[in-house]
Amino acid sequence: MPRQSDARTLSSLRHALQALRCFSQDEPELGITEISRKLGLSKSTVHRIMATLAEEGFVHRDEETHRYRLGLSVLSLGGIIMSNLEICREGQHLLEEFVHRFDETVHLAVLEDFCTVYVSKLECKHPVQIATHVGRRNPLYCTSSGKVILAYQDESMIEEVIRRGLQPFTPNTITDPNRLRTVLAQIREAGYATSVGELRPGVNSVAAPVRDYTRRVMGAVTAVGPAARFTDEKMKSLAKTLISISKEISNRLGYYERLPSRTRLQVSHSIGRPT
Repeated sequence: MPRQSDARTLSSLRHALQALRCFSQDEPELGITEISRKLGLSKSTVHRIMATLAEEGFVHRDEETHRYRLGLSVLSLGGIIMSNLEICREGQHLLEEFVHRFDETVHLAVLEDFCTVYVSKLECKHPVQIATHVGRRNPLYCTSSGKVILAYQDESMIEEVIRRGLQPFTPNTITDPNRLRTVLAQIREAGYATSVGELRPGVNSVAAPVRDYTRRVMGAVTAVGPAARFTDEKMKSLAKTLISISKEISNRLGYYERLPSRTRLQVSHSIGRPT
C-alpha cells in the first residue's frame, strides 16, 4: 500500500494540475479566491500551490493585482507538444492554402476524452473574427468537428456521449438522442458534418474527418464563420475542399483507403494485361 506521504504528494500534484486547468481563454487571470472556489480548496492550500507553481515558472503573479496567469513554462511545454503533434505537421501547409484560397478561418481538431480540441488555427482576414483558440475544448455533439469525429466512433462511445447528457447551448443544439443518432448516420453517408448555430448563435461550421494509420477517425479539419457568410450552399462547397484536405492529411498519417473487392480485381487485371 502507498505510504501516507506518497498519497499526500500525489494529492498535491493533482491539485496543482487542476489549478493550471482553471485558466482559460475566457479567464486568463485568476485570484486565489477564484481558484479556491473552482477547486473547492481552502485559500491557504491554494496559496501554497500557486506559490510553488510560480517558483517553477508555470504561473506568473502580478505584483500589483496579486492575480495569477499562466507562465512561460506552460508555453514551452505547449510548443513541444505542437511541434510533435503529427496532424499539425502534416496539415499546416494545407490549411494555409485553404485560407489563401477561401479567406476563411480553418482549424485542426482532435478527439480527447469526450471533447474535440483545437490543436491548430489559421485565421482569415475578415474583420469579423470567430472567438476560437488553440486548446479550446468543445462538446462532440454540437460542433461540426465533434460530430464528424463522433459519427465514426464505436456505438458504445456514441451512447456514452448521450448518457452524459446533451446540454442545450442554443435553440439549435441537438438534445434528442434519436435525432443525434440520425444526424450521425447522415454524416457517415455524406462524409462531412455541419453545425448551424448549435454551439453559439450565429456561428456555423463545416468539417471533414481525419484518419490515422489504424483507420480510426481521430481528428477533423473544420472551417468556421458567421452564419451570414456560411450559408448552406457555401458550406457544401467548402466541404468538398475540406474532404480533399482531410484525405491528404490522413494519407500522410499512414491511412490508405481500401478499394472495393471488384475494383481491386479490375486494377489487378489491368496491371497484368499486356500492352
